[in-house]
Amino acid sequence: MNAQPKKPKLGEMVVLTRLPTGFLDDLPKEDQLAISSAVGKTLILNKYDEDGRAELEFKEENGTVHFLYVSPAFVRRAE
Repeated sequence: MNAQPKKPKLGEMVVLTRLPTGFLDDLPKEDQLAISSAVGKTLILNKYDEDGRAELEFKEENGTVHFLYVSPAFVRRAE
């Protein structure tokens, strides 16, 4: 029996495992660096949007808050 892993629940801490191809294209360099640094780190899962994408939130050391929208395939529950 191959049980599919359940999607993380809202408010859970998750890890961004990788970024979708082209995700950083056309973003300012500082945003590219900040978002790239979030890969492998623990983020907050705020919600799922109407398309089923996970809204993730993280804060840079300087206090800048970022929101990312990715498929749930790019996140896993934090351990």
